[in-house]
Amino acid sequence: MSAKPTLGYATRTDAVLALRAQRVSTAEIARRLEIEPKTVTALAHSAGRRRRATRPSEEMGRTIVFPVDILDALRPHAAKRGMHVNSLARRIVETVVDEKMVDALLDDEARG
Repeated sequence: MSAKPTLGYATRTDAVLALRAQRVSTAEIARRLEIEPKTVTALAHSAGRRRRATRPSEEMGRTIVFPVDILDALRPHAAKRGMHVNSLARRIVETVVDEKMVDALLDDEARG
């Protein structure tokens, strides 16, 4: 599959990264590219070029224990991305927090 030029950029990924660098919100990027917000996030993360300052918690570190069945369920998704399951779990939590999705996620869960 060849790359699809988008908004003057060579690929959708390039467009996502450029718009994120301009501090455009995920929702706005999704609207402009006519894709789902989750696709915007996936493209940004899969590019492997995401740059951000080191968080204090990464320097100081805190441990969160996940049930084994949760980690087992994440394992194929981590393998698909060539990463350790713990790194994927951390990235999921970071994304939910960074994208201010906590309330939306929990509200959707309560309705389901």
